[in-house]
Amino acid sequence: MRVTSALWVGAYVRRCFREGATPAIVKRGAEEAGAIFVIADRLTGNADLYAPAPQSAFDEAHPSDRRFQLVAGDVSMADINARLEREKKFDPDIWIIAVEDREGRAFLDLA
Repeated sequence: MRVTSALWVGAYVRRCFREGATPAIVKRGAEEAGAIFVIADRLTGNADLYAPAPQSAFDEAHPSDRRFQLVAGDVSMADINARLEREKKFDPDIWIIAVEDREGRAFLDLA
């Protein structure tokens, strides 16, 4: 059984703080199963955007894990915001988490 989005986000925010990064919940989505997008902001004006990995990226051993993929790397915040606006039009229940970390760490399991 998959952990709810709200529970996963809460644990993720705590992990970011523990690692010395500064996370913020930019947009709250559906508590149970909202898709989660993560912005890794290096505080240089550019950032990385991570989105949920496609179902084909999951293996049989861990089918309910949350995995992510880099969908925009080292791009302007304006580009990321435009992409997220399109995502919100497609699915208004998404979560958006912004993590400020000069090293650009996102603390995610990547597919």
